[in-house]
Amino acid sequence: MEVNNKLIEDLSRLAKLKFDEKSAEKMKGDLNKIIGFVDKLSEIDTEGVEPLIYLSDEVNVLRADEIAHEVSQEDALKNAPQKDSDYFKVPTVLKK
Repeated sequence: MEVNNKLIEDLSRLAKLKFDEKSAEKMKGDLNKIIGFVDKLSEIDTEGVEPLIYLSDEVNVLRADEIAHEVSQEDALKNAPQKDSDYFKVPTVLKK
């Protein structure tokens, strides 16, 4: 893939970025380095290598979902900054 001024202009338009001449030249150099790195990866023989799906062979051990300690409604509302009989009062989020 060739990195030229048109490609830089197209990418900057798509990304809604503006480059001056100096920044565009630096971007061309950076893109050439990235493409060179990806080309190096394509040189590696990956025959017989299975795709990596998980980074680790660890399996999540989940605990059983059991009710342990319940907080009564009265205790839950005890320290509420604002409450209305049975409910927490919170600032209005959606205005009608």
